[in-house]
Amino acid sequence: MAKTPLFLRNTWYYALPSKQLKSGQIISKTLLNELIIFSRDRSGTVIAKVSETKSYPIQEAQGNIWIYMSNDDTSLILEEIPRIPEFADQSHQGVESIRFSCDVDHAVVGLIDPAHIAFVHQAWWWRSPETLKEVVKTFEPSLYGFTMRKHPLEQQTLFYRLIGHNPQIEISFRLPGIRIERVSTDKHIVCNLTAITPISETETEETTMFYTTLPWFPILQPLLLWFTRSFLNQDQEILLKQQIGLKHNPPLTLVGDADAQARWYYRLKAEFAKSQIQGRSFVNPIKEKTLRWRS
Repeated sequence: MAKTPLFLRNTWYYALPSKQLKSGQIISKTLLNELIIFSRDRSGTVIAKVSETKSYPIQEAQGNIWIYMSNDDTSLILEEIPRIPEFADQSHQGVESIRFSCDVDHAVVGLIDPAHIAFVHQAWWWRSPETLKEVVKTFEPSLYGFTMRKHPLEQQTLFYRLIGHNPQIEISFRLPGIRIERVSTDKHIVCNLTAITPISETETEETTMFYTTLPWFPILQPLLLWFTRSFLNQDQEILLKQQIGLKHNPPLTLVGDADAQARWYYRLKAEFAKSQIQGRSFVNPIKEKTLRWRS
């Protein structure tokens, strides 16, 4: 069996926030080990070129620039860019980005791992170890990934209590590394979209964007972005420690329901790569399942 490639091709990757690329400006950025030159012409169109004969398709929506990292044939685009339907053409109200010194797989597993939250992200304004309890969630297959079915938000932090009454949460994941969390109440909705983009075999970028209908959000935006940066720094610290152990090339062991989403990610990635090699449609290997873990 062919080994699953580290970088998936023929799919959309997050490139950069729209506001970073002004009209007439040029920005160079390495993605998937390729130096990409991004430019925006006077009409506002974004172009991504690798060389004088080669370029990649670009789509821009909701304040984000996405790049389709294809193989040789750029005419076949297999799916739509990630969007949050509730916000139409609105841009995000906040964005934070960080680079991790690890490969894309470890960054994605860290993003979707539910068990690490209670141990890595401990703070008075978020949660403490005393709140550890069994969590039961139902997942179902969705576009190139899986979705945690919408359900009442049981553990409400200070920020969630400010949103409104009867909060409901839904979390979805799709290849190559996109996580969208939706929290809705009687009156408002708050979404965060997190995108994982490989820079090289040893460096990965994670970008988180916020979308909300809360009229007072701009007032708390600096505080929320500070919280987000704190979370990302905590993840970065853990990943740095993890890389020390990974230098010895230990076998990766994923067990129990807490690791189910990580196992699903590797299965999804392998199926995506296999379908590309065989020239057939992607078949989602994930089935509906209820998971239990302590968090």
